[in-house]
Amino acid sequence: MSASKLAEEEERQRKRAPWGVLALVLLTGLALIRNGSGEFDVGPPQPATAAAAKSRPPSISRSTGPAPLPFSVADRISIPAIQVDAPVMPVGLDVAGWVDAPPPEDPNLAGWFTGAVSPGEKGTAVMVGHVDNKQGPAVFYGLGSLNQGHRVEVTRKDGKLAVFEIYGVEVFDKNNFPGDRVYGDTGVPELRVITCGGGFSEQNGYDGNVVAFARLVEVR
Repeated sequence: MSASKLAEEEERQRKRAPWGVLALVLLTGLALIRNGSGEFDVGPPQPATAAAAKSRPPSISRSTGPAPLPFSVADRISIPAIQVDAPVMPVGLDVAGWVDAPPPEDPNLAGWFTGAVSPGEKGTAVMVGHVDNKQGPAVFYGLGSLNQGHRVEVTRKDGKLAVFEIYGVEVFDKNNFPGDRVYGDTGVPELRVITCGGGFSEQNGYDGNVVAFARLVEVR
């Protein structure tokens, strides 16, 4: 690796967020499901008990799974089971130290958190997106309906397609968010897709976050 590339990698590593600090970092969510419209009154789907299953990874070992990819910016995310096909923008931390989210005005836009690895690298990549906006459902509205075995495909700027298999979907209370468990490095390329979820009130919005746990199973 050249000196410039090494310096660039060291800078990226330095900027990565300490997960202990981010244990309570959540999308706040707009929680603007139309009340009384009859169209979205039931709210977004929440994870089924069978889907959670204590988020056990698929039966793929470090030796037989795909080799980790080098760094590359995420470009698009596709989740066929819930008809997601969205562009991805980089997001960081806002001025208050929370994970920023894509602009809520665009319902079909996801964010890749640059404080973590890129999708396909060794470690845990993080993608975030709104569950809804003033117009109704947004990009990750259906996240809670996913099940084990569903696929998440991330197109990277280097032309590689990183394919992840979901092995758990859970909802966590925002006041008791297990940051180390959600964001921690498992030693292999993984992905977390996060949106708002749980209970909802007009005063406080959503009280939790839906998290999809996935592991890299294929590279194209």
